[in-house]
Amino acid sequence: MSLRTIHTFPDPVLRQKARKITEFDETLQPLISDMVETMYDAPGIGLAAPQIGESVQLIVLDVSKEKEDQKFMVMINPEITEHEGNQIDEEGCLSVLDLTASVKRSRKITVTYLDISGKEQKLTTEERFAVVLQHEIDHLNGILFIDHLSSLKRALYKKKMKKMLASKKR
Repeated sequence: MSLRTIHTFPDPVLRQKARKITEFDETLQPLISDMVETMYDAPGIGLAAPQIGESVQLIVLDVSKEKEDQKFMVMINPEITEHEGNQIDEEGCLSVLDLTASVKRSRKITVTYLDISGKEQKLTTEERFAVVLQHEIDHLNGILFIDHLSSLKRALYKKKMKKMLASKKR
């Protein structure tokens, strides 16, 4: 296991549509272990493979409230198959520095995915866990939570990041 670098906006890898995983062999476990270690270290509650530069459809999550209750979940090739209702929740992202914002998402979703052995699974969840899943699945499609913001808020954030990047180059 090793910590991986989390890519941040505007890195192009975050805008690519990740490819489906079709091989369930020994190369998958080290990537999963690296992602889990990186997520906990950040600290975060979810991490998508593109965030560490791997353009594959793999996410890890842990929405447990207490450290001693930590139990991560792995989803491969996740897809939202049903959604209902709406909710607005505060979101932030390990790949979008210095920004949290209210984002409108579905309140309840059903996701089909493959587990680490390639077996199909189905999960229905709602509220906060549904938000986290939608956020991470967006990453697999090259979508960032800032894409859900108004064009003005998005433009202000992009301007702020350009200034920050320009000052680092000096």
